[in-house]
Amino acid sequence: MAFPLPPSILDAHDLRAADLAQSPDNARLRLYAWMQLARTTDNRILELFRQGLIKGTVCGGQGNEGLIVPLALLADKAIDVVSFTHRGLGGHLVWSGHLCDQLNQYFANADSPTRAREGNIHHGDPVNRSLPMISHLGAMLSNVAGATDSQRRLGRPAVGLAFFGDGSSSTGDVHETLNLASLLSLPVLFVIENNGYAYSTPTAEQFAGGTELWQRAAGYGIEARRLDTTTDALATARVFAGAIEKIRATSRPMLIEAQTLRLRGHAAYDTCDYLQPGESDGFFARDGLPRLRAQLTAAFGAARLDALDAELATFLEACVKVSLATPRPSPAGMEAALFAPPSPPLPWVPSIRSQVENPESKIENFNAAQALNLALRKILTERPESLVLGQDIATYGGAFKVTEGLLKEFGRPRVLNTPLAESACTGYAIGLALNGHRPIEEFQFADFITEAATQITLNAATMHFRSGAACPLVLRLPCGGGLTFGSFHSQELESLLLSMPGLKGLYPSTPQDAFNALLAAYEDNNPVILFEHKALYRRGRAPVVWDPNYRGIWQPQRLRAGDFATFVTYGEMVHLADEAAAYFAGEYGVNFDLFDLRALAPLQLDSIRASLGRTGRLIVLHEGRRTHGFGAELVARLTEENFAAFKAAPLRLAALDLPVPFAPELEHAFRPTKETIIDRIAAWMG
Repeated sequence: MAFPLPPSILDAHDLRAADLAQSPDNARLRLYAWMQLARTTDNRILELFRQGLIKGTVCGGQGNEGLIVPLALLADKAIDVVSFTHRGLGGHLVWSGHLCDQLNQYFANADSPTRAREGNIHHGDPVNRSLPMISHLGAMLSNVAGATDSQRRLGRPAVGLAFFGDGSSSTGDVHETLNLASLLSLPVLFVIENNGYAYSTPTAEQFAGGTELWQRAAGYGIEARRLDTTTDALATARVFAGAIEKIRATSRPMLIEAQTLRLRGHAAYDTCDYLQPGESDGFFARDGLPRLRAQLTAAFGAARLDALDAELATFLEACVKVSLATPRPSPAGMEAALFAPPSPPLPWVPSIRSQVENPESKIENFNAAQALNLALRKILTERPESLVLGQDIATYGGAFKVTEGLLKEFGRPRVLNTPLAESACTGYAIGLALNGHRPIEEFQFADFITEAATQITLNAATMHFRSGAACPLVLRLPCGGGLTFGSFHSQELESLLLSMPGLKGLYPSTPQDAFNALLAAYEDNNPVILFEHKALYRRGRAPVVWDPNYRGIWQPQRLRAGDFATFVTYGEMVHLADEAAAYFAGEYGVNFDLFDLRALAPLQLDSIRASLGRTGRLIVLHEGRRTHGFGAELVARLTEENFAAFKAAPLRLAALDLPVPFAPELEHAFRPTKETIIDRIAAWMG
């Protein structure tokens, strides 16, 4: 069914500072049309929810239009970046798409922008730099910061618009991002939508008195002010126009605490019984939309405004009719949509080096750290969209010196030290990735990735499934134990992280595989975690050559042939498994089919299943803890389709179910060793 034609007054999606000065009444009329459409649409959505025709959580923007509509109209939709919150329907209407598209999202029907995979206002338009919303509102700010910086890196004078509420102003992500934006001088307008309540919690219970929210910006060197957006839409628009113009010219962030209203509670199910008697009446008395309508009635006459309201209402009902008639979604293809489609191989120079020949270029044998450094140099040299970021990676060269020398060769815009703010910096990298860059983020230690869990597992990992946008991001994690680093610097987190859908994972065990893995991860269109065992960084040297089959890293590699059992492992355990297999071959004449898994997600197990069909026995070894460990998933997958072929129960070899202990004697007992592997396999064979 064709979408209804919008009223002609909605043809203009922009408002400029000159319009505000030269034609104030016409500017007010444009503001009113979009605000009125947003208000009536929100009210209609609430009715449809109460009728059972819309499901989920309906959070209306009634009372927020005087903030969101002027900003959306003033933004340059051709270059600017935004991420609206659940009070931002008016912004979505202005920015892109038809009203039917927005209603389809609420109805969660087949033509929903998210294909009904996300609810209500949890959507965006990544192609037009409207970044999808997640419920963790503070986490959205850094995405806007990254995408805006990406636009600037591409030579576009963009401004970012980042919205968050008075409640989410208490979250760490907000403060991390304000600091990051100030540090990097990112042109972002941060807007606090202060309606006085975080669900039912008043602002007075969110932070101690004595200062106002906007005053916090001074601690980050950011200009800030407070603005009441409920009184005069034209005056509000003029303030925002000046702010956007200044940010665009100076490339400095700014914060505005916008006083606004929440006329309908947090969501449709909100009883609002936490409000004081008469408080809600006070909200409606401050509502700026009727005041704006009265001003326009005085300027244009009541008949003009009545006709406009009727035209908007007719358009809305026609769109509701279209959306109600749209078919329900089908689950077909849903699983295939988890990952962005594979990209063609990039046109790499067929050499491990891209720089001019120098004495070091004659070296043929490398350790894993050097191999990764080679890959990073190659990527930075050949791929202009690449950049490397992380803590201490620039002048210092990273905690393990993997990025040594990159700053000197490629400069600070491409090799970026970040503050100790893993969540904001990862969100910033996500924003870069959504706008065409391909960032590579190094974490000092894998353990610190828990600080960025929301950004990685709930934002980047779900991005393609819920929005259709690719998020090409590499996360490098120095992981693993055996080096006496204790509980907070030694963990194996692959089972925890890869249980979340949408993430890919590679775990190389040799210098050649490390080089190949970084190239393969870089050109993938999805977030890829590269697990790098710290003990392998400098464990011996080996040749590293240009391998045209570098994408083969996504498949397991068979290291030994045998018919007694299929032995599967990865990471540093590959070397221990090989030593154990050599022992059994020499002492007992027993040979294993030994596989280095290499790719942990998505799992490619066909060659291993074929091996099991021959051997009938399975050994799985990994360094992480046994309970809920990655080996449990391997055993489950390999037994459920091959159970009839098994001659013995599978054997799982893993670490103890403890935090990683510190003392060498304790850590030696905690994690698998060559001796314990041999003992456990011998007992299993016996």
